[in-house]
Amino acid sequence: MSAARPSVRLPDGTVVPALGQGTWHMGEDRRQAAAEAAALRLGLDLGMSLIDTAEMYGSGGAERVVAEAIAGRRDEVFLVSKVMPQNASRAGTKAACERSLKRLGTDRIDLYLLHWPGAVPVAETVAAFEALRAEGKIRLWGVSNFDVEEMAALEGTDCASNQVLYNLEERGIEFDLLPWCAARRMPVMAYTPLGQGGRMLRAKALAQVAARHGVGPATVALAFLLGRPGVISIPKAVREEHVRANAAAAEINLSRLDRDELDAAFPPPKKKKRLAML
Repeated sequence: MSAARPSVRLPDGTVVPALGQGTWHMGEDRRQAAAEAAALRLGLDLGMSLIDTAEMYGSGGAERVVAEAIAGRRDEVFLVSKVMPQNASRAGTKAACERSLKRLGTDRIDLYLLHWPGAVPVAETVAAFEALRAEGKIRLWGVSNFDVEEMAALEGTDCASNQVLYNLEERGIEFDLLPWCAARRMPVMAYTPLGQGGRMLRAKALAQVAARHGVGPATVALAFLLGRPGVISIPKAVREEHVRANAAAAEINLSRLDRDELDAAFPPPKKKKRLAML
């Protein structure tokens, strides 16, 4: 990763790229697996060395795609995966982690997340995470889809990150969750940073800002998030041109005018909103 590329420091001091790669919906069609792995490898070549996946994605298929992509390059990658809440008991978390490690073809996961809050007490899941960390199976642990109220239960623990839905259309976390995490120097990982279905990327304001910078709307949407301290974005891409457009966001510096136009089109929250989830 180039020193000029934006990065984020985790609570333990580990520095990771602020722009990584997501894998949601990968591994669902074996015919696409080679192209998906090739896209991830290209992303690694372009400095997006954080890869996020989960046991849920493609029922483990996404983790197998990641294994193909990082073969021979494991030490370049900061690898994130997740356990589903129904598997998040003490014994269940350990078993789920072992299955993920096998599918990923590695002996360790750099950051292991609880995918969303569930019926298992979070303290039990945290105990399982700490046991896995003591065994060297994971380096760090965190959560996903936790709002401020759920995060408060983790106060004083070694939670390293919270992964949530965050993009120009879904800015609710800016009101309270993002400041809460920032005050504790805990990065937020933004999933679906380009929105869903392409609607957000058709906004006139995005097109205007993109035209000024000579890039596409997706690049600007990511640049907006990269300008937020302590935010890691994990866009998913399979086509080469999309991977390159994502990577280009690291080179874009939005002006005050750019940001004012985006704020006008996608207003920041003025009150508490329910945490958006997909």
